[in-house]
Amino acid sequence: QVQLVESGGGLVQAGDSLRLSCVASGRTFSTYAMGWFRQAPGKEREFVTGITWSAGTTYYADSVKGRFTISRDKAKNMVYLQMNNLKPEDTAVYYCAARDMMTARPQSPEPYRYWGQGTQVTVSS
Repeated sequence: QVQLVESGGGLVQAGDSLRLSCVASGRTFSTYAMGWFRQAPGKEREFVTGITWSAGTTYYADSVKGRFTISRDKAKNMVYLQMNNLKPEDTAVYYCAARDMMTARPQSPEPYRYWGQGTQVTVSS
């Protein structure tokens, strides 16, 4: 089992920045990749960004490219999401997730076995 705990959410204004953190504990040695997803009220959970744990390869949803940056600290078992130039449409609950195998669908939530409890990000206009 892998436990994930997010932090760093909050209420900001459009154009502001925010950094989310996710700490992993438990059987972290089995982690292949981690990702951030988000879910707005009445909408499906959507992929935001992901990173492979060993190589650090990153990938992003088109909606956040150039504004969001994912990074990881292997020594601390932490993943970060730096969000710049936030927009009201970024408002959602943000979830950290982990998967322990390769997948042909890295942007789908299904391959991710472990999830955090989520942290709310609200961007006012």
